[in-house]
Amino acid sequence: MTRSDIIKIVAEGTGLTKKDATAVIDGFLATIAWALQNDQNVTLVGFGTFKVKHRPPRQVKNPRTGKIVSLPARKVPVFVPSRELKAKVRGQSAEESEES
Repeated sequence: MTRSDIIKIVAEGTGLTKKDATAVIDGFLATIAWALQNDQNVTLVGFGTFKVKHRPPRQVKNPRTGKIVSLPARKVPVFVPSRELKAKVRGQSAEESEES
């Protein structure tokens, strides 16, 4: 599914125009990106949490040359799905998931 598909579905589901749905989706994604840039978690109950993970500096081997290379410390975005989302993907209800 692409961004355009999501915009079309949101527009049809809400009665908004595609232009308005685009503004909503773009605003939503920009808000998540802004929060992550400012080291804030974004939790959507029943869906999951967007977080920033801090990776320490480390030494790695370049597989092409075999040379050891230093990677600097960095921040990477991660998504942790909720139990409810995991259960939906498996085709279970949240209650069935808790029993497993």
